[in-house]
Amino acid sequence: MSIFENLSLRAKQAPESGIVEVINHGWGKDGLIPLWAGEGDRPTPGFIIKAGSDALLAGETFYTLQRGIPELRQALAGYYQRQFDVTLPVSAFTVTGSGMQAIKLAIEAVSGPGDEIVYLSPSWPNLPAACGVSGGKPVPVPMKNEDGGWSFDVDRFEAAIGPKTRALFINSPSNPTGWTATREELIAVRDLARKHGLWIIADEIYAKFFYDGPRAPSFLDIAEPDERIILVNSFSKNWAMTGWRVGWIVAPPELGQVLENLVQYSTSGVAQFIQKGATMAVAEGDAFIDEQVARAQKARDLFCETLLATGKVDVVPPAGAFYAFFRIDGVNDTRSAAIDIVDKANVGLAAGTAFGPGGELYMRACFLRRLDQIKEAANRLAGYIKAL
Repeated sequence: MSIFENLSLRAKQAPESGIVEVINHGWGKDGLIPLWAGEGDRPTPGFIIKAGSDALLAGETFYTLQRGIPELRQALAGYYQRQFDVTLPVSAFTVTGSGMQAIKLAIEAVSGPGDEIVYLSPSWPNLPAACGVSGGKPVPVPMKNEDGGWSFDVDRFEAAIGPKTRALFINSPSNPTGWTATREELIAVRDLARKHGLWIIADEIYAKFFYDGPRAPSFLDIAEPDERIILVNSFSKNWAMTGWRVGWIVAPPELGQVLENLVQYSTSGVAQFIQKGATMAVAEGDAFIDEQVARAQKARDLFCETLLATGKVDVVPPAGAFYAFFRIDGVNDTRSAAIDIVDKANVGLAAGTAFGPGGELYMRACFLRRLDQIKEAANRLAGYIKAL
C-alpha cells in the first residue's frame, strides 16, 4: 500500500485547481502576459507598505488578539460607514488570514460533514472545494446565459434547497462571470434564507469593482441586525495586497467567540505588522480603490471591444469584478485551448472548466492591468482566434 493510500479521503479528494494547472504550465515563459489569476499588476501602494514595515521594525512580531487588533477592526467599521452607509459594531468584525480563510471559517461555522451549501455556478472553484474538504456537499445551481449575459433564477435556486441544506452562498459581483445581483435579487435570497431557516454566506469581495455606481448592492442594504448573514472579504483586490494574505468577516456579534475559536485552531491569528498595513489600507486607501476601478473599466472596454471585433467571440462587458468571461466559437475543450493559447499566443487565461457547471465553454481573463498590456494581450488573442 502506498503512502498516499493512508491519507484521509477528504485530503485525497481535494481537487487540483484548474486555474493553477494552466499557471504551472506557463510559469516563467518569456514575454507571457498573465491574465490567469485574480490579481492586477500593481504592487501594494507605498503608504500601506510603510505602515507594515514600520510596525515590523518596531518589533511588533508577537502573538496578538485573534479577532484582530482594535485599530483594524475600528478602521473596518469606519470603512463600512463611509462606503456602505451602515453602522456596525467593532464586535461584528473578525480578521482572517485571507479571504479564502474567511470563506473556510464561514463554512465551518454554519455546516458540518454531510451538510449542503447551495451556490451559483459558474463559480470560483475554491468555494465548492473548501466545502468538500470540510466534509460538506456543494450544490451548484447553473446560472442562465442569454445573449452573453448571466442571470439569476430564484425559483431554480430554491429548487436546489433540500433537508440537508445549511447555507446559501452568493458571490456578487461574481468571479468569474461579472454578474452582479440587484437589490431585488438580494432580497429574494434573503427571503429564501428566512423561509427555510438557512444562513447566507455573502462573498462581496468585488463590491467596489462595480461599473454602474459607487459600489454594488450589498446584503447590508437589506439585512436586519440579527440576520443570519456572514459576509466574507479580503484586502487582496481593493488595495493590491494579494500576497499579504489578510481578510475579514462581518457577522452577527454573537458569533464572535465561535469565529475566534476557529481562528485559534487554524492560524492563531494574523501577524500584527500585517494588520498595521491593513489598517492603513482601509483607513486611507479609498482614493487608491477609485483609481483601481477607473483603470479596470478602461481595460474592460478595450479588451472586450477587441475580442468582439473578431466576430468569433461571445462576451458582454461585465457589470462588476475585473474578469472577462468569454466564449470562442468552435472551442469546446477550454482546458486544452488555455494550454494552446499559452504556447501559441503567449497569453495566460483560466479555462472555464475550472469554474464548474455552466462555465465549461468559456475562458476567463483578468483585465486589471496596464492598458498597453491589455491591448497587447487582446491583440494576441484576436490573432489566435482569427486563425482558428
